[in-house]
Amino acid sequence: MLANCNFDTVRNENFELVVGLEIHVQLHTETKAFSPEPFEYGASPNTLTSPVTLGLPGALPVLNEKIVELAVRLGLALNCQIRQFSYFSRKNYFYPDLPKGYQITQYETPICFDGFIDIHADGKEPSRIGIERIHLEEDAGKSLHDQDPYETLVDFNRAGAPLVETVSKPDIRKPLEAYKYVEKIRQIVRWLGVSDGNMEEGSLRCDANISVRPKGTETLGIKVEVKNMNSFRHVMRAIEYEFERQVGLLLAEEKIVQETRSFDTTQGITLPMRTKEKAHDYRYFPEPDLPPLVLTEAYIEQQKKLMGLLPDELFAQFTENLRLSDYEASRLLQEHPLAQFFMLLVKTGFSPKEAANWILGPINQWLNENGYSSISEFPLSPDKLFELLHLVRSERISHSNAASILLPSLCKSENSEIHPESLARQMGLLIEEIDSVSLEIIIKELLENYPEKLQEYKNGKKGLTGFFMGELMKKTKGQLNPKTAAQILQNILNTI
Repeated sequence: MLANCNFDTVRNENFELVVGLEIHVQLHTETKAFSPEPFEYGASPNTLTSPVTLGLPGALPVLNEKIVELAVRLGLALNCQIRQFSYFSRKNYFYPDLPKGYQITQYETPICFDGFIDIHADGKEPSRIGIERIHLEEDAGKSLHDQDPYETLVDFNRAGAPLVETVSKPDIRKPLEAYKYVEKIRQIVRWLGVSDGNMEEGSLRCDANISVRPKGTETLGIKVEVKNMNSFRHVMRAIEYEFERQVGLLLAEEKIVQETRSFDTTQGITLPMRTKEKAHDYRYFPEPDLPPLVLTEAYIEQQKKLMGLLPDELFAQFTENLRLSDYEASRLLQEHPLAQFFMLLVKTGFSPKEAANWILGPINQWLNENGYSSISEFPLSPDKLFELLHLVRSERISHSNAASILLPSLCKSENSEIHPESLARQMGLLIEEIDSVSLEIIIKELLENYPEKLQEYKNGKKGLTGFFMGELMKKTKGQLNPKTAAQILQNILNTI
């Protein structure tokens, strides 16, 4: 089996990969798409349903206007045209977790169309990936195959949850481009508050339409769809495998079947699920219980204003105006609250570099260690952080003690009014002003404890200065002015 494919093998040189991606994004709203009950991940099975969700007789859907706002903002962010007149359709198919026997979706009139995004894959020049359409729809329920040894169980909680499906044009030519495309879509939906984009919980799911063709030809090959991948890496690995599999079939003069496949993450292979349906199989027709959706120019402009600056626009500001590295800017722009927190630190008095270093270093470490995923859960205000920074700048506490001891202690302190200086004094972290005579005595005693290291220093191993300095800071628990201590240490070493 081709579990570990190499995309750039010699036999593939005469073939070209063609990929289009369909990304389902669960919208961040209080209620479902067409019914009043909430949707919450992890709720007890079948507790978040209603007559509308279950398709009971006489129950009529009502459009949640919030999902329209979020879809329009996403479309604008992806450079799409916004359709001012659209309508919903019924997509008819039978599945145990689809209680109505049809899905309410948009078919002929997607709310957004003809857009694009630029991604950076493995070169300096960006690759432009076209967006065919973005349409609104509702989710199905969930079939559970591992809860009972004999039966498949159904949870209808997710049925009716609001989705947008973003369909790219077949413009992707490399697995890495697919990885970067999904990553960019996730960044944008999280930035706009459209979705939490949590792939592990199914808030963002990706299907890949994959085909191959001889290089130099324009006709598309037979398309194979790989369904429901929930990580960037799985998308890339599935595409790599499918490219190898399809090229192998063509070279063996075997037929590629248009079908839907799943990706086995353990073996790194795709497996057949069913033959691929065509549009007429779903018997689409306009949803009779919902009126057409009509948007005005004023409404679209209002949504555009509410979006604010997008990550690509701020990236230029962060790198050019604030002199951050590409890496720093990219990390800070992963989500809107993080970028906002960074800007608040700069406004408070941090330099851009200081703010980036503290956020991506000690603050990020504290969030990870305490199981938090967002900066919005960080308990300290920018003002309190600036007080901490002032202690470091004025050399009243070492950077190491401030980052590894004082910061975590402030975060877990039950007294929210306590100031960093007060807590540092209570913990004995403030640097003491030791007179030079006393400091010389401490340093000489330290050197006497390491006669072999001192001899190596005399023999020319000058790098041991750092070792002695580290031991000095340990001995004094970091409560020294490092510049003063380093100067006195060097003076003593020079006289030995």
